[in-house]
Amino acid sequence: MQRLILPLGFGIIGIVILVSLGNWQMRRLAWKEDILAQIDARIAAETVPLPEVLDPEADRFLAVQVDGQMTTDELHVYASTKTTGAIYRVIAAFETTDGRRILVDRGWIKPEFKDSPRAASDVVIEGNLHWPEERDSYTPENDLAGNIWFARDVEAMAAALNTAPILVVARETSQTNPAVTPLPVTSTGIPNDHLNYAVTWYGLALVWLAMTLYYLRRMRAKHKV
Repeated sequence: MQRLILPLGFGIIGIVILVSLGNWQMRRLAWKEDILAQIDARIAAETVPLPEVLDPEADRFLAVQVDGQMTTDELHVYASTKTTGAIYRVIAAFETTDGRRILVDRGWIKPEFKDSPRAASDVVIEGNLHWPEERDSYTPENDLAGNIWFARDVEAMAAALNTAPILVVARETSQTNPAVTPLPVTSTGIPNDHLNYAVTWYGLALVWLAMTLYYLRRMRAKHKV
């Protein structure tokens, strides 16, 4: 019997640790779901006028309304969606009625319409402020000559179009037949893998339990012989 104490204790400690890790991930899941719910509520909130002073962290996803003129100054960001495939996001310079020049993510177009002319127009845009963090070590360099960008880098785009580093991602427009289809901000791109991690830890705990029981059974059988 004494021979079983060490492996039994080792097995119990391992199971406790693995289950604790699973429980921790479940708590993280609840925390992340609460954050995502807050973000969703902020995205869908009633719009407010564009604030004079903005903070990229405090004002991320703030719902705003801007009135003014959509210019023909555009940048095209290569992207893809599950339903459409390859697309371009159209980032345009927008001149507000109070004299500010900002960026507006108008939405998406198919690649064949990349170079189609889009006229300047007076428009009301409802959308959300965003400062995307899309560039990493795997992101290709922008093709500036071909006006093909691979990430929405607000600072770089603002410098290219001579605007303030402010990006409004359109969700609705006053245009009855917009040339560009809005692609609103959502929380779906924010990682939330805590449930998968929890299942993994709980699964490992079950495997550890099975291995412990198997080992103890073999030791008992060997001892009887």
